[in-house]
Amino acid sequence: MTIAQRIETKLTEAFTPESLEVIDESDRHKGHSGARPEGETHFRIVMVSTAFEGMGRIARQRMVNKTLKAELDGPVHALSMRALTPAEVQAAD
Repeated sequence: MTIAQRIETKLTEAFTPESLEVIDESDRHKGHSGARPEGETHFRIVMVSTAFEGMGRIARQRMVNKTLKAELDGPVHALSMRALTPAEVQAAD
């Protein structure tokens, strides 16, 4: 299982998202600190879940970081995220 697949599996199990994108951006960071030649070090996630309702941005990020602790302590050097509720997505449309 790739790191991206592990991230997707853990986030799906923890948050039951309506939508989830796990984007490997490692190729954009070649030569930077924490980048490995084989990749899978820099990720961006965009997730929409009702689990985030009533929570601020920092609390959402903390929940995601806690869920992905093993990956963040190991192979993942950087993770950027957008953690949204369905209502926030609907309001933006």
